[in-house]
Amino acid sequence: MLTANAFAAPGANAPLTATTVERRDVGPRDVLIEIHYCGICHSDIHTVREEWGGTRFPLAPGHEITGLVTEVGAEVSKHAVGDRVGVGCMVDSCRECPECQAGQEQYCRNGNVPTYGGIDRDGTVTQGGYTTHVVVDQDFVLRIPDGIALDAAAPLLCAGITTYSPLRHWGAGPGRKVAIVGLGGLGHMGVKLAHAMGAEVTVLSQSLRKEDDGLRLGADHYYATADPETFTKLAGSFDLIVNTVSAQLDLDAYLRLLAVDGTLVNVGAPPEPLAVRVFSLIPRRRSFAGSMIGGIAETQEMLDFCAAHGLGADIEVVAAAQINEAYERVLASDVRYRFVIDVATMR
Repeated sequence: MLTANAFAAPGANAPLTATTVERRDVGPRDVLIEIHYCGICHSDIHTVREEWGGTRFPLAPGHEITGLVTEVGAEVSKHAVGDRVGVGCMVDSCRECPECQAGQEQYCRNGNVPTYGGIDRDGTVTQGGYTTHVVVDQDFVLRIPDGIALDAAAPLLCAGITTYSPLRHWGAGPGRKVAIVGLGGLGHMGVKLAHAMGAEVTVLSQSLRKEDDGLRLGADHYYATADPETFTKLAGSFDLIVNTVSAQLDLDAYLRLLAVDGTLVNVGAPPEPLAVRVFSLIPRRRSFAGSMIGGIAETQEMLDFCAAHGLGADIEVVAAAQINEAYERVLASDVRYRFVIDVATMR
């Protein structure tokens, strides 16, 4: 077993503290990764505060992991020592269900193994990227292209693929009008990706405070949702709306912004139920959908797309000792646009 330094939550709503976690020995198909960077995702905060249900403590969160391979098992063929790699939101799946066979491991019928807070194949609780090292099956390790810095690449493993997958699935591209709700960790990547795909991109944000950023990131238009006139002016405009915020919204108001056959996709996950009136859908054959991350192949496709288009996350790098402060700043929307932990500060 390998002992890795870590920052972990000892219990619900408790501050994260320095500790250690145990990593399994490198098996025949395993890859040992020395973690260099790990993004801070709003999901980390939801989980350690038990806003999405019970959590197994103590827990080191983190599913936006980048680093270097330092050891590989005897049967590993996809990665080699020294490779730049990443790990996203899952580290295993059943490999046998129709979804896994189709490369949609994120929708594994038997439940994929999340990078933290899940039960691994050896029966232990998975610990995430707020640690110095991790051991992962080679099939769930991604290649980080040379064109993306490891720190800017880390949030792509969640924020990047969470927005890329619905944009790709619902056909964002030339001739399509796409709206991104919220300009945070997810939303800023949604804008970059939709723009790179060739769509006409609009940001819908509470205020115009981040308008200059939105336009810089690739938005063609920027509107404040606090202004009721926005919903009148834009009614029936969009082919696709991707809602990235984890908060209560008047979904009916946003659904009325869709054109005929338009789709509103939720990737934000507020802890409370969201209400929808069917008469916001029926008259114009609109759809309300949800989307998770992507499968391993699609996540690699996203990384390669980002490298080809010169895309990475806009980040603020913090030391491990600043994690609790960073959590509070995330909740206050005081980051542009993703915190990334310099894991070297844990060593």
